[in-house]
Amino acid sequence: MRIWAIANQKGGVGKTTTTVSLGSLLAESGQRVLLVDMDPHASLSGYVGVESVGGGSVYDLFGVNGDVVEAASLVQATKFERLSVLPASPAMITLDRQLGARSGMGLVLSTSLGMLANDFDYVLIDCPPTLGVLMVNALAACQRMLIPTQTEALALAGLGRMLRSLSMIERSRGMPLRRRIVPTLFDARTHASRACLAELRETHGDLVTQTVIPVDTQIREASATGVPLAWWPAARRGGDAYRKLLQELLALQAAHEASGDARAEDAA
Repeated sequence: MRIWAIANQKGGVGKTTTTVSLGSLLAESGQRVLLVDMDPHASLSGYVGVESVGGGSVYDLFGVNGDVVEAASLVQATKFERLSVLPASPAMITLDRQLGARSGMGLVLSTSLGMLANDFDYVLIDCPPTLGVLMVNALAACQRMLIPTQTEALALAGLGRMLRSLSMIERSRGMPLRRRIVPTLFDARTHASRACLAELRETHGDLVTQTVIPVDTQIREASATGVPLAWWPAARRGGDAYRKLLQELLALQAAHEASGDARAEDAA
């Protein structure tokens, strides 16, 4: 089972869209995919038409009320074949306060997903835009991190915060986390967007994906309708870009595995 986290400490950069789009394309290709919604706003859950039922959500994995719920009982199928969701709920916003300094809380998600290793081929985790117990859990569990970054000046500042936070988490993990920066909401017609993309490539080099996700109003239409891009043909520009991005990421993954550089989890 391969686990990817999609994170950035800035909202509105395309985290949820990237998570659902890549997940749906993997499912379309025959992979069994679990989307994990780690954001209390539950945008991903709402996108695919899934809500926490009877309070059942990521929140219940942490045993705040004394009873730890296994992830398998919280996973919900969507109306899309091979695409499942572990939903979010507003209660998750209280986890940092309720857990306090309780030890072992950074590995809850990793342990829970380990019990699902035979059920899914890919897990994609949509992270909240704040550094706390939820994001720490996501980054501790994943083997690869994607950082969607809008091609505009304010988003570059958010990227800097994310990379600093990632450095701290890597020290805790005791090993580096493979990552790629994904330029999103790119508008080739504007100087600002082109300049930001050039700055990303100059500053971060090969960490920036070759694929750029363009502005495409049909991406918003697909989201509003609750249909992932794999099943929304009208979003041709956006859909084609995400297909290219997935091919690029899978090629990187295959190269790491062929070189023996992949983590043991990748082979599970």
